[in-house]
Amino acid sequence: MVKKFGISMGDPSGISPEILVKGSSYLPDGIYIIYGSKTAIDRAISYTGIDFKYKVVENVEKVSTEGFYLINLADEDFIPGKPSDKTGRASVIYLKKATEDILAKKINALITLPISKKHVMAAGFKFPGHTDYLAYVSGVKEYLMMLMCKRMKVALATAHIPLKDVPEAIRKTDLRGAIRLLYKELKEKFLIDNPSIAVLGLNPHAGDGGNIGREEIDIIEPAVKLLKKEGIDVEGPLPPDTAFTDLSKFDAFFAMYHDQGLIPLKMSCFKKAVNITLGLPFIRTSPDHGTAFDIAGKNVADASSFIEAVKLAVELSK
Repeated sequence: MVKKFGISMGDPSGISPEILVKGSSYLPDGIYIIYGSKTAIDRAISYTGIDFKYKVVENVEKVSTEGFYLINLADEDFIPGKPSDKTGRASVIYLKKATEDILAKKINALITLPISKKHVMAAGFKFPGHTDYLAYVSGVKEYLMMLMCKRMKVALATAHIPLKDVPEAIRKTDLRGAIRLLYKELKEKFLIDNPSIAVLGLNPHAGDGGNIGREEIDIIEPAVKLLKKEGIDVEGPLPPDTAFTDLSKFDAFFAMYHDQGLIPLKMSCFKKAVNITLGLPFIRTSPDHGTAFDIAGKNVADASSFIEAVKLAVELSK
């Protein structure tokens, strides 16, 4: 049976329609169900000059042959580069319908395109992003954001919170549970027999023996020691400024906060990086960039990360 892959469009006034159209001819064979706006897609076809073929359908059950299909939702004349509460509301509608279908096992994997946190929350969405929403509707308590490319994988202890809140969040986070989940998903999803994980310190020089903060001594090091006793191949806390100098040494890095882990990853492979949520009962990937309203509609958006996100979803679904 040919597998079905859902794509929620994200904000229709961002670059999502453009990268969808541009990336379409580079995707593996399969059935692709787009949850989005016909007007936005047709506009992207017009200004890119790409002959993107798709069919409008009412629901996933209507689809059985390979190709691109659109479930047309919240379709208005959205203008590229002009986000609003309406585009935020549309983003939520696309996401909710796609999530409904994957929870009902009508699609095999979900690829989410970028949303604007500002505009979805202004439209009444109560979550800071895709990840927390997908975990909530799935009933999942333990989940992780991981970004990856062929060269490296980076999971995050904390994600989209202010830097000043990170130390307290680390104290409240079950680091052992998070790293244990990372280890489990590396084995099950990526088929790595005995994954090796580098755990970063929070402070410069990993706290320098307590001279530059005690989070390493009080929180991170005890978690690492207990994980080692469980047989997990984990090392740390490592100084964050040197941990990434040898990418071949570890199968994954566990960073304490967003920029600590994602700056090195995006410097290494920005256009090829993919975001994946670990711990969900289904496969969910997304590009590693945002809505890019400043270049929307200008035919300059790069679809590489979207293509990689789809390829990863297809590969993991096997």
